[in-house]
Amino acid sequence: MTAPDPIRPDPIRPDPIRLEIIRHALVAAAEEMSITVWRTSRSSVVREILDYSTCVFDANGRSIAQAARMPVHLNSMPSCLADILAGPFPIEGWDEGDVIVTNDPYAGGQHLPDIQTFKPVFVDGRLVAIAGILVHHLDVGGGAPGSYYAQATEIFHEGFRIPPLKLVERGRRNEQVIQLLLRNSREPENVGGDFASQLAALDVGVANLQRLARRYGPDTLQAAADAIQDQSEAAMRRAIAAIPDGTWKFTDHVDDDGIEDRPLAVAVTLTVAGDTIAVDLAGSSPQAAGPVNCTLNMTSSAVICGVMMAIGADIPANAGCYRPITIAAPPGSVVNALSPAPVANRMAIGHRVVNAVLGAFAGALPGQIPAAYYGVSYAYALGSRRTDGQRQVYFDLECGGWGGHPDADGAAAFSCGFHNISSSPVEMIEATYPVRFLRYGLAPDTGGAGFRRGGTGLERSFLLTAPEGRFAANLDRFKFAPYGLEGGEPGSTGRLEVRRSGSDDWQSLPSKVAGLPLAVGDAIRLVTSGGGGWGDPAGREAARVADDVADGYVSAGAAGRQYGPRAAAAD
Repeated sequence: MTAPDPIRPDPIRPDPIRLEIIRHALVAAAEEMSITVWRTSRSSVVREILDYSTCVFDANGRSIAQAARMPVHLNSMPSCLADILAGPFPIEGWDEGDVIVTNDPYAGGQHLPDIQTFKPVFVDGRLVAIAGILVHHLDVGGGAPGSYYAQATEIFHEGFRIPPLKLVERGRRNEQVIQLLLRNSREPENVGGDFASQLAALDVGVANLQRLARRYGPDTLQAAADAIQDQSEAAMRRAIAAIPDGTWKFTDHVDDDGIEDRPLAVAVTLTVAGDTIAVDLAGSSPQAAGPVNCTLNMTSSAVICGVMMAIGADIPANAGCYRPITIAAPPGSVVNALSPAPVANRMAIGHRVVNAVLGAFAGALPGQIPAAYYGVSYAYALGSRRTDGQRQVYFDLECGGWGGHPDADGAAAFSCGFHNISSSPVEMIEATYPVRFLRYGLAPDTGGAGFRRGGTGLERSFLLTAPEGRFAANLDRFKFAPYGLEGGEPGSTGRLEVRRSGSDDWQSLPSKVAGLPLAVGDAIRLVTSGGGGWGDPAGREAARVADDVADGYVSAGAAGRQYGPRAAAAD
């Protein structure tokens, strides 16, 4: 009699050790997809900023593992896949070699630059998993370079829209769809290269998941997926159960939508009952004319991110940990926009949802929640033509300061949380695009005063070296500063300025800009907001105030105003 194969166990729920092995193997599959995108992509928005995410789903389309990338993507990809499975492509209609693609915000997507792809994983004719990748592409058309058109009033202004469709069917790729995309892009070579990278990374994920399914068997793999999700759900419920029952409210605001000069409210009612959390966004403003709106999938992603940040427990993120959270958002509002509302700058509302959820948790968990982080993706793009006529799009994202918290000051110019982006090296940007940097560094006096000071924002200024260009920006926090907590002061607001060639004067610009013409030598300066302070500034130690001044986080004059006699004593 042949001995049983020790690596092909019976298809039962795996023991704890094997379950951990499978869990880490699934995460490794997601991470290897992520590394493949990073190493083979072409544009700076993907290769340097790392604006993409990878995820693994079980055979039912539920998320089970993800790479350490962007919560804004990762929390919403399962919803997009669920919409696809419930709509045009039920799971029974997927074949080996298929790839489903979409970027439609009203079919599960986020905004048009974010193209999502899903590929099924088959072993011996059986569906065992699905690999998913979302990549932010540099330009997909629309009214502004980078496809962030601040004057858009409907989604049709924002670029090339892809409904859920089979880009690849049984291994046969529809190249015409790709050519349509590239024909609508200002950067076809970079976008084409990034899209090829995205599809290649899917193949890497599929191969790894096939190996895993063959090693342990499809039934055991599915049993492990169920167990992984159940464990995350149980851990989330334990963490929620430790929070006192009750209801708390918080409202924060977006400056405006770029079309109408009026603030937009994001209202959160947080209810904790036993081991469940309900978040209701009733009271948020009606959907805006301009492109700051969020679809429900996007808002749900922000709510989940805020809950996870507030709880702070080390809970593996997958479909299981979402189960104890229910989300309600009124249709036709900025947090549940209806087609054809524009959504390119959906991060303006999205960040504010995170801020408001954390603000509500500050009531539920007093003394434990940090003050507000900067709360905006400082997205800008510069379209230009070189002297040889070559068209380029320089797109970048910036961050700001984090809020102070009970244990420490807020981090300075730090990106994590909802968008978790990386910084593009200025040397690489100057070598690639027609810009020259004047300054890139921390912006003193931007962090809110407090017993624990808010982190500082940063300043980035550059001038155009090409004959001409057009500048677009989708920013926020120019009017409503990141809030302080427990007596701490708010962080600074941000600002955007232009200086024309031959002038020494900087002129203020609004937070949302579309098609600002620039000539050679014109300069742009962005100063991002700092984080809110935590705790009464009167309690801050004199030695810390002195260190703030010595390190350049706070000027001597601001220290005197914010901390009074202790600042002078520290000198």
